[in-house]
Amino acid sequence: MADSTEEIAQLARGGRTNIAGFVLRLAARIPFLFIAGRLYGPDLVGRFAIAVVVVELAALVATLGLKRGLAQALSTTDRPHVHVVWDAMAVAFVVAISASAVLWAFPQIMYTNTAVTGLDRYLSLIIVAIAWSDVSLAALAYRLNVKAAVTARAVVEPWTISIAAYAFSFFTIRDGLVLSYVASMTAALIASIVPFVRSYGLPHGWSPQFRQLFALARRNMPLAGADALEWGSRNVDRFILGLLFAPKVVGIYYMAQQVASLPQKLKTSFDPILGPVITRSLAIDDRAAIATQVRQVAFWIIAAQGGLALMGSIPGEAVMGVVGPQFVAGTAALAFLLIAEVLASTGAVCETALVYTARHRNLMISATMLGVQVALSFALIFGMRRAGWPPNYQAAGPALALMISLALTSVVKARLLGRILRAPVSPLRWPIVWAALAAIVVGTAFTLLPKRYEWAELLIGEPAIAATYLFVLWKWAFSPADRALFGTVPNAEQATLPNEGGLTR
Repeated sequence: MADSTEEIAQLARGGRTNIAGFVLRLAARIPFLFIAGRLYGPDLVGRFAIAVVVVELAALVATLGLKRGLAQALSTTDRPHVHVVWDAMAVAFVVAISASAVLWAFPQIMYTNTAVTGLDRYLSLIIVAIAWSDVSLAALAYRLNVKAAVTARAVVEPWTISIAAYAFSFFTIRDGLVLSYVASMTAALIASIVPFVRSYGLPHGWSPQFRQLFALARRNMPLAGADALEWGSRNVDRFILGLLFAPKVVGIYYMAQQVASLPQKLKTSFDPILGPVITRSLAIDDRAAIATQVRQVAFWIIAAQGGLALMGSIPGEAVMGVVGPQFVAGTAALAFLLIAEVLASTGAVCETALVYTARHRNLMISATMLGVQVALSFALIFGMRRAGWPPNYQAAGPALALMISLALTSVVKARLLGRILRAPVSPLRWPIVWAALAAIVVGTAFTLLPKRYEWAELLIGEPAIAATYLFVLWKWAFSPADRALFGTVPNAEQATLPNEGGLTR
């Protein structure tokens, strides 16, 4: 029990660091959304959004699952860790360069519905920086250094893209977003590679072991597939819209997606600390501890994402109006996307354990659900189009499809992991529902105010929604173990995490 208590305390310490990073990321991302929406407009934002989908997919593939697989590789090797991590960097470099070459030769892959001009082709060259940054941060996470990830992803990257987008708007509106993205990823690479080299050092006496490199890549294919499928589930909707709608529609959806993706960062913020904790529990076959860790982290994430979803969706028109009047049409998509993030939390956290305990079954579930999402997206769009619904309603179809598919994925993956661990992993508790209902009542009251008081929805309504939601959670949902996240580490007896009050097992 003492070990379990220490693991919860370790998750709480890492969680506090990463939640602080999330707050910083939130503060930095909002200026970018405002600048992109007001200065560049939905057409250029939509064009940029489609290109970034392709570049980020290529960078994800280039990591070959090492963002999560590197921890396991390091925990099972007899070689010097500095050699293993530089092997990983070499693999990522080779694959990233290959992907860059393909996109450089065929830039139309990035710009499916517009002409390639200006600096468009150069966007593909940033793939190496993204992949190396991811691998560097994964290596640092194995040594429980999450501060580097917070600095690179929550401070350097978002602030750089915000400042660069504003600065480049004075020189080139046409290429400003591409240049600001390249600048932000380059800055994030520097912020990742410096602490990486300080921690592991340069690889003296190292030479790439190609046989082991290919073996590592082959072992990580299920992890790479899981990463790609998870990423695909959050971005294929944008790609579908790019095929069927004008860039302006994609730009409006992209802004809604960017607002909704902020809660998603809470889950990814726990990945650097949760992965190594789970691998250590697996090493000693402590399945009950893994269930406890999954249940605890998933509850923290759902509780936080639920509050953010309520704050973003109840006054949704006011939130999207901040980005720009043209983006209010994305309010329905925003609501579906925010709810989707809450419903996805359980499955996403369960996947962190499944990639080590049932990687092939996890991959099959993800692939199946992605297929369901894609099919449902097309069905909803064409169904609404045939019914004569306007384009902004049609564009919300993929968001609804995402919400449904992620909910199903969470149910299936939670049941699978529960059977494997022989312990309940569901984090859901009834007080979350009570807190949400109370916040909806308070938030709806503010949306009923006359139009001239719309400012009150954001300045007063948002804090009121948050305060109501958090009060109910703190009063009736938080156990002593939950309060570890806020600095009070429970003792061994208090740290037991009963499942009473859970909605499901």
